[in-house]
Amino acid sequence: MRIVRLFVVLLSTLIITGSSPAFFSNPEKDKLLIEVVTYVLQRGHFSPKDINDSFSKQVFENYIDGIDGQHRFFLQSDINNFKRYENDLDDQIKAADISFFNLTYDRLMDRMLQVQNFYGELLDTPFDFSKKDSVSMNFKEVSYAKTLNGLKSMWRKRFKLSTLEYYTDLVEKEDVEIEKDSTYQIRSKLVLEEEARTKTRENIESFFEIYNEVERKEWFSIYINSIMLEFDPHSNYFAPDDKEKFDLNISGKFEGIGARLQKKDQEVKIVEVIVGGPVWKAKALEVGDVILKVAQENEDGVEIGSMRLSDAVKLIKGPKGTQVFLTVRRVSGVTEEVIINRDVVELEESYAKSSIIKKNGESYGFIELPKFYIDFKDRKSRNAASDIKKELESLKKKNVSGIILDLRNNGGGSLKTVVDITGFFIDKGPVVQVKSTGGKKDILYDEDPDVVWDGSLVIMVNKFSASASEILAAALQDYKRAIILGSKQTFGKGTVQNVIDLNRIISGSTHGDLGAVKLTTDKFYRINGGSTQLEGVKSDIVVKNQYSYIEMGEKDQENPLEWDSIEPAPYQQWQGQINYDYAISQSAERLKDHPYIQLVDQQARRIEAQQDDYTYTLNFDDYLKELELNKKMNDKFSVLKDYRSELTFEWIPEPGALNDEVIEERKKRWFEVLEQDFYIDEAVNILEDLNINLRSSVAQVKK
Repeated sequence: MRIVRLFVVLLSTLIITGSSPAFFSNPEKDKLLIEVVTYVLQRGHFSPKDINDSFSKQVFENYIDGIDGQHRFFLQSDINNFKRYENDLDDQIKAADISFFNLTYDRLMDRMLQVQNFYGELLDTPFDFSKKDSVSMNFKEVSYAKTLNGLKSMWRKRFKLSTLEYYTDLVEKEDVEIEKDSTYQIRSKLVLEEEARTKTRENIESFFEIYNEVERKEWFSIYINSIMLEFDPHSNYFAPDDKEKFDLNISGKFEGIGARLQKKDQEVKIVEVIVGGPVWKAKALEVGDVILKVAQENEDGVEIGSMRLSDAVKLIKGPKGTQVFLTVRRVSGVTEEVIINRDVVELEESYAKSSIIKKNGESYGFIELPKFYIDFKDRKSRNAASDIKKELESLKKKNVSGIILDLRNNGGGSLKTVVDITGFFIDKGPVVQVKSTGGKKDILYDEDPDVVWDGSLVIMVNKFSASASEILAAALQDYKRAIILGSKQTFGKGTVQNVIDLNRIISGSTHGDLGAVKLTTDKFYRINGGSTQLEGVKSDIVVKNQYSYIEMGEKDQENPLEWDSIEPAPYQQWQGQINYDYAISQSAERLKDHPYIQLVDQQARRIEAQQDDYTYTLNFDDYLKELELNKKMNDKFSVLKDYRSELTFEWIPEPGALNDEVIEERKKRWFEVLEQDFYIDEAVNILEDLNINLRSSVAQVKK
């Protein structure tokens, strides 16, 4: 058996989060995996790193945080023991030595068994919620317990917090019952506390039931991904099972709730709601919501904050037609239970669609593009570029005076479609520059001189516009072809990931399917030479939203690649462009003191403050005060959802499409969203300003 040359197989540029279980459980196979993954990283990664003592320390931190980030099991003496290897992991990685992993794994299993043996006694004694007490969940600041008694004390406090949440719910239900029926016999606080404590006990039992099923090979995968994470946040390992799931996802269908999750600071957050999925249809969850517990039908909820993301996802996913019950802490701070009906998530709602906007006798076009989709296996099937071209041609026939292209929450996709779509708005010229592993540079051009739309154009973006979205926005901004409206900057992901099949790295292997790695192999650069990495695309007109002060970009990920620049590509700005400055200044004047934006800013400030608060009260009265404050603030900001624009939206039916109930429901739901969107309102205002200048320019030319 020998390692042969690197085969790079491009499958997709989708962002994948969370660690994946490894295939290997035999120590010899574990060593082989480290050898192969290290080989691929050093030879295939865009920015390979020296595996030295500094690298070793970071892998050490990544790994310890990955297996016990909440400080639930290890004692400080364990960490001190492990630190003997802090500077040795680089040597072990090079030698495919797994001694450190074996040491930590064995100790973890011992500590988990200890906790499993003592948690019952901690829940035998009732909790006193009248005492002034609190618990910190700032795991970066909280030290590991020094003794076993200290570890018990930590668990006791966290059990108390969980029980307090259950207890408060039970007290509220009692109040509701007595309001409904004055003869209802209210249960005593002691009874309610015992019932809440029982729920906490059942929850921790479920927790250990799941963790006891985690095999050694799955813990080893955390070690492997700790190595990969040190290269960049988008490179990770796919076990054979997860590789199959990856292939399934890019085929366009999967069963679940239709939301993308990310785990950070021991919280499972919604980072994307998939258009057309169950969550989107039910309007049940929003980006930024935190899932605290997951329950199946007729079962109590299981806390997922301490789980690995893959385990949490397993609980949330399920067959079509089944229900999952999620306890969610909203961005507003309110905690509530949400019921989701699982279903097949299809890409139909992820396709581009357009609408006519009517205002003051003028018509404007609105195109929503959720992602840059393409089927590499069927080039003749619909893709983002061909669909956008159809929408543009359809809007032109309606004599629209300007077009809005909505790239908000668009996480990227096919690079080819980006180049094609950019070409619809410009004469032929460069669109994006790409630098690959080894330093090779390439410029991707629009070779077609035809322009599909030459009128006024506004591109809408936000913090979640990433990758391919940033390429399109950057190119049109550099050409001064469009005004970019949105958040201060886009996500800042200026890298490309390729999926490499590890089975094509090994010659003569008898170990079966080795899985694959997703590896960062390329970097994007604007035609002006600057990278979109970290900096993203800065909007020409910045509009506040509820996430304005939350760290949610590439620069907030672990080990992102650095920003840099290269030589600009030769290009000429759009010659038929009107005055940007006027439209931008008019928009700034409108937004400066707008009451909607002021309230949004207050909401964003409150969310920022909540994100930095890791201390939780264990006192019932104080807990009720916090809940009441959150409710008041939620009521205050709920008026934002009551916003209705004065714009009129008209559906553009697809040729030959049947006017069935599904389409009618899609149209109704979409228009409800558009009518509540303040930012579309402002985009139309900008188009009006652009056209005023355009008409003035034409009039001057005629003179």
